[in-house]
Amino acid sequence: QVQLVESGGGLVQPGGSLRLSCAASGSIFSINAMGWYRQAPGKQRELVATITSEGNTNYIDPVKGRFTISRDNAKNTVYLQMNSLKPEDTAVYYCNAQRVETRTHVYFGVWGQGTLVTVSS
Repeated sequence: QVQLVESGGGLVQPGGSLRLSCAASGSIFSINAMGWYRQAPGKQRELVATITSEGNTNYIDPVKGRFTISRDNAKNTVYLQMNSLKPEDTAVYYCNAQRVETRTHVYFGVWGQGTLVTVSS
């Protein structure tokens, strides 16, 4: 069984920063691309940023220059550093792993439970 557990969400004022973490647990052999998604109230879930196992990154335009995705492959953990936060960044943030290989199974599309980020004064 593979699980992704996010942490680091909370309430922050506009212009502030937060760092989200997502740790994968289980007898993991490898994880390929990982990403952060978000879902604001009343809106569809959207991709925020992705990172390959080699460290190549992509971001949606609204977060470019403000958010940074990174990963520690030894710890099976992906991070999202969010700076200069805006009220429109308020959402539940979800971690995703595209393909997770364990010693006995391969899992596709693994999701975390989400962590709430609220940007408000």
